[in-house]
Amino acid sequence: MLAGRCNVEGTAAYAAGHKLPAEHWRGTLDLTLSSFGMGSYLGNPDDATDANYAAALQRALDLGVNVVDTASNYRYQRSERALGLGLARAVGGGIATRDQVLVCSKGGYLPFDGAPPDDPEAWIHKEIVEKGVATWEEIVDDCHCMTGNYLKHQVEQSRKNLGLETIDVYYVHNPEQQRPRMSEEDFYARLTDAFKALEECVGDGKIQWYGTATWDGYRVTKAKPNSLSLEKVLKCAEAAGGQEHHFGFVQLPFNFQFVEALMAPTQKIGDREGSLLEAAYEYGVTVFSSVPLMQAKLVGRIAPEMQKRFPGLTTDAQRLLQFARSAPGICAPLVGMSRVQHVDENLKVASVAPLSEDDFNSFFG
Repeated sequence: MLAGRCNVEGTAAYAAGHKLPAEHWRGTLDLTLSSFGMGSYLGNPDDATDANYAAALQRALDLGVNVVDTASNYRYQRSERALGLGLARAVGGGIATRDQVLVCSKGGYLPFDGAPPDDPEAWIHKEIVEKGVATWEEIVDDCHCMTGNYLKHQVEQSRKNLGLETIDVYYVHNPEQQRPRMSEEDFYARLTDAFKALEECVGDGKIQWYGTATWDGYRVTKAKPNSLSLEKVLKCAEAAGGQEHHFGFVQLPFNFQFVEALMAPTQKIGDREGSLLEAAYEYGVTVFSSVPLMQAKLVGRIAPEMQKRFPGLTTDAQRLLQFARSAPGICAPLVGMSRVQHVDENLKVASVAPLSEDDFNSFFG
């Protein structure tokens, strides 16, 4: 396994070694991180896509992206394995060092191995239940589990897939999947147990920080059955790890279509309500955003007049990425880059300053 972990000195040296504008770099937890990161959700579960992802990561690290995001269930564990290979090649080739790269992964869903099995239920019974990883009662919707024992198992699998001694950020993946299936009290008790297990993983040097990667949870109103309260999530972290707990990151969608992270008052902040981004700032939590291109569905939908509001950029993908990275409170949007060509196109955004506060706010009225 590749030893080491992302750290302050490594990320500062990485930024200093790339001739990119200062605005491309963001500071959080004293780390120096690129203003957008590489995602790895989409793509066929085949060898060609694996090779493309590995090459794309090498290219991204070479050009100035040092935030990498994946999950055990992305492409049936193949994304983790491809990115692990790409990172190992980048380190071996002198493109980057391990301490310069923030590597993030997720666990919670039941990831098949390489491809979907002919009989998913039989696979779960054989690989999860019979091996004592989780019981059927602990699995929600036949696809999701976040007990401490299961997450520890998944941390080990992700470390193996990535070839890493330490994963920098490990998310509980879409915990809101379980929220409607139990009482609020039982849900947050289960999340506390999950965090206790992740605190143990921190103590064992297997992960550095943890968080929650979500789809709906932080964006929907409190009346929705799958809503999440960041305030209550942090209380779970305190119960698990005390005041010095290692919960530090959340992830949620943000793009032209999904603006709730910035605009919707879904979170309690003291005696008032505010957006997730406001709450995260108040509580000192780092926010990464997902789907800036809405999985390419927003590409081709920016009107010519709107395009003019993104000077220096020539494609919709670049404009959408620029919009997301210009949002106040977002450390970095995570954009899928499964090919070297995607990396080259997106890296042109790094040479352009983010939108000014006035220009960004003009999109909202």
